[in-house]
Amino acid sequence: MDFTDKIAVVTGAASGIGRAVAIALAGNGAVVVAADRDLAGAEQTAAAHDRISAVFLDLTSGSSISAASEEVARRLGAVAVVVNAAGWDVPGPFLETGEQFWRDVVDINYVGHVRVCHAFLPAMIAAGRGGAIVNVASDAGRVGSAGETVYAGAKGGVIAFTKSLARELARHQITVNCVCPGPTDTPLFQSLPENMRAALIRAIPFRRVAQPEEIAAAVLFFASDMARYVTGQVLSVSGGLTMAG
Repeated sequence: MDFTDKIAVVTGAASGIGRAVAIALAGNGAVVVAADRDLAGAEQTAAAHDRISAVFLDLTSGSSISAASEEVARRLGAVAVVVNAAGWDVPGPFLETGEQFWRDVVDINYVGHVRVCHAFLPAMIAAGRGGAIVNVASDAGRVGSAGETVYAGAKGGVIAFTKSLARELARHQITVNCVCPGPTDTPLFQSLPENMRAALIRAIPFRRVAQPEEIAAAVLFFASDMARYVTGQVLSVSGGLTMAG
């Protein structure tokens, strides 16, 4: 896949899937902005490839996202690819959660994606060269996940948002698609209790979790010209854990 000199913004790029996506895009020629509120982590991602730079971006702050989009436009121009890879959760029983936790989960996992698209799309549309948005949701948003109820709801919202935005942006030749990872070897997965991690692995037909690079491969397909006639679609990358239609 050739992304030579295309400008790409990847949120959540300080670690995990976001980092893998940023490095993969840069390795295929893109000029990549690694965006994260963990600026030190984003800078570590940038250190992995000379085509990656870091920018501070807090998904819970509209002004932070606007500032990041303005900086990218000033420094690099209109983006061609936006990847919303940031996410956050603390698994646990729904009845043990509360109002602030719900707000945080929805703000980071759903509203943040909305804010990023709203900030970066005007310049992409004005450039008139088409483009691609890839939202990273979760199979929890397709089939549910015990202990991740609010998170699953937010990710389900990302899936619906993806489909609706795809309809609006088709006339601008901008594709909008969604990758739904299953359990993946990220800091979030490693934070789970060992018995929960073991149970998840046993449930996966491949008997292992995904590596971030395997999720990144699906993201790159949707972001590439190979998928220029594919929009509004949802792809599970879960080792067969979920086989939802």
